[in-house]
Amino acid sequence: MLIKEKKGVQYISIDEASDGQRVDNFLIKILKKVPKSHIYKILRSGEVRVNKKRVKSDFKLTLDDEVRVPPLAMDESRRSDSSLAKHNIQDSIIFEDDVLIALNKPAGIAVHGGTGIQHGVIELLRHERPNDSFLELVHRIDKETSGILLIAKKRSALLHLHKQIRDKKIHKKYLAVVFGKWQKKQLNIDLDLSIKNDGDHGKKVKVISSKNTNIKSKESRSVFFLRQVINDVSFLDIKLITGRMHQIRVHLSFLGFPIVGDDKYGNFDLNKDFIKKGMKRMCLHAIELGFQHPLTNQAQLIKAPEPKEFSFFKNYA
Repeated sequence: MLIKEKKGVQYISIDEASDGQRVDNFLIKILKKVPKSHIYKILRSGEVRVNKKRVKSDFKLTLDDEVRVPPLAMDESRRSDSSLAKHNIQDSIIFEDDVLIALNKPAGIAVHGGTGIQHGVIELLRHERPNDSFLELVHRIDKETSGILLIAKKRSALLHLHKQIRDKKIHKKYLAVVFGKWQKKQLNIDLDLSIKNDGDHGKKVKVISSKNTNIKSKESRSVFFLRQVINDVSFLDIKLITGRMHQIRVHLSFLGFPIVGDDKYGNFDLNKDFIKKGMKRMCLHAIELGFQHPLTNQAQLIKAPEPKEFSFFKNYA
């Protein structure tokens, strides 16, 4: 990406990393500290131009296009965030090649910044690797969930993997610790889920129990496998067939086996008891991710180690 500046206005030449990207998404990527509302405002006003012409937000950029970005937005994007220096997300890398990075994301860190969150994994990684021209999330996992998170280093890899996700060709396996003594070796769950606004607590997912309803819902399917029962908690492996918001957490809560430490769908009294004993996180971990590699077209399986915190239960009596 070549950048020229003239009287505070920047002219950016589009390279392969941004070829085919919508102009609004391109601006959101490079103007990390600028609110999205302001980005859409400068697009509507014509302050952003591509090859000297006004464009709409859905305009797709092509190789060697020249994007004019006004000075106010660029000044905003340069605001430093000293708190970024407090983290080193690169320590979490468990796999990397020419087009992909796989992180073992710690629990408690969001995958991206947003409402009430200054920065997430992707902002931290871009801050630590300023010479990488393209770094984008392939998928997302909850803030309180740990485990494998895939980052694309090339736009072609991102599009390749997104197609696999749409075609349901991605293998996702999770490990959860739940309250209760699980009995079945394998259990298939298929439920309709609906997202609702939970006021100050953000969005929450609920199970739609009746087909005769006008509430919009989506099918969600998971397969649960019993790994181990230790006293009053159970270790489960979970294979996702669909990938709905909070799917595993909602399924387990519905079944009466809430995840230990889940403060949204869990058992709050039992959580308090475990917090006093030293378990201070939600016990859900993305342990495996399988896909077709975008370069080699060969099957790729990435595994994350079991969290050290989970050994708490093996010593729990």
